[in-house]
Amino acid sequence: MDPKTRTIHTAIPGSEYDITVRPGLLAEVGDMVRKLSPSKKAAIITDDVVGAIHGSAVESSLRAAGFAVAVATVPSGEKNKTLATISTIYDTLLTWGIERTTPVLALGGGVVGDMAGFSAATVLRGVPFVQIPTTLLAMVDASVGGKTGVDHAVGKNLIGAFHQPIAVLIDPAALKTLPPRELRSGLAECIKHDIIRDADGFADLEREIHRALSLDIDYLASLVAHNVAIKARVVAADPFEKGERAHLNFGHTFGHAIETVSNYSYTHGQCVALGMVAACHAAKALGMIDQPSCDRVAALTRAAELPTGGLTLPIDTVVSAMIYDKKVKAGKVRFVLPTTIGHVTVRDDVPAGVVRDAVSSLTSQTPAP
Repeated sequence: MDPKTRTIHTAIPGSEYDITVRPGLLAEVGDMVRKLSPSKKAAIITDDVVGAIHGSAVESSLRAAGFAVAVATVPSGEKNKTLATISTIYDTLLTWGIERTTPVLALGGGVVGDMAGFSAATVLRGVPFVQIPTTLLAMVDASVGGKTGVDHAVGKNLIGAFHQPIAVLIDPAALKTLPPRELRSGLAECIKHDIIRDADGFADLEREIHRALSLDIDYLASLVAHNVAIKARVVAADPFEKGERAHLNFGHTFGHAIETVSNYSYTHGQCVALGMVAACHAAKALGMIDQPSCDRVAALTRAAELPTGGLTLPIDTVVSAMIYDKKVKAGKVRFVLPTTIGHVTVRDDVPAGVVRDAVSSLTSQTPAP
């Protein structure tokens, strides 16, 4: 095995698969998928931006491995993650003649992965699915765990299904083509993973964040593998989000509300960054965490060139949007709040005033670039 290959095995009841991290892997997709599938066909779902950069190489690799290939290209951006776009994917797959054994490959960021996974989960009542994430956000978060779906006007990710991939193939070298804003967006999820599970990892990221921002591919490969391993462990313990998997939503209850109210003008990572700062503020107000820990979270978030404030959205509108979060249970909004760096807990008894103050706190600081 290539010494630069990092393999993380994910064992979920009824579904086991490997997550492979290796620079240069995109050129080898055909051979890797061939080992997983005897099908004569393979479908790629990508967007107009990623497809123009990486689509040809992946398609050529699949054809060289003996696959007939169909490509469904969708418009890029969260605003296009809708059932209407899913319908166009169905049109491509069904008119081409997709079969129950045909693997569907998601080539792109989290939006593409969510839509490709949902399409694979529902077309012909389910076909195999391979994640090939090309953004840091998708590599460390969205590509692992089997959550798929689309947005609704009421809120983000409210329509979807659990559908585990048969493999996740990650090429960190693809990050060289990523806009800096999107790289920073992925770093928000890296910070999140360490806050919920790994204090030592958080300290490492405090020291090494500059290497990620400078596109040190060897460092990014290890960072991706570290984060994938954290998420894989959490998902394996709770594949359908009945318990501890909810910890992965740290920062997301606040963040998804900001994302929805802003009509996705913020990136997902920017919203998670703001959400983590707000969650720390709420936890501090409840006496759950100390101020120095909150300061470290804010400092690392700023070091990753992510916002810790500068919110200009109507505070009450953001607060109201939280009631439509998919994590609401029995009418109560559930918040994942930190008790220390490396540990979080879920609370559904956060007073409305504390929630509003936490959102309000985001308006008083200067946003990052």
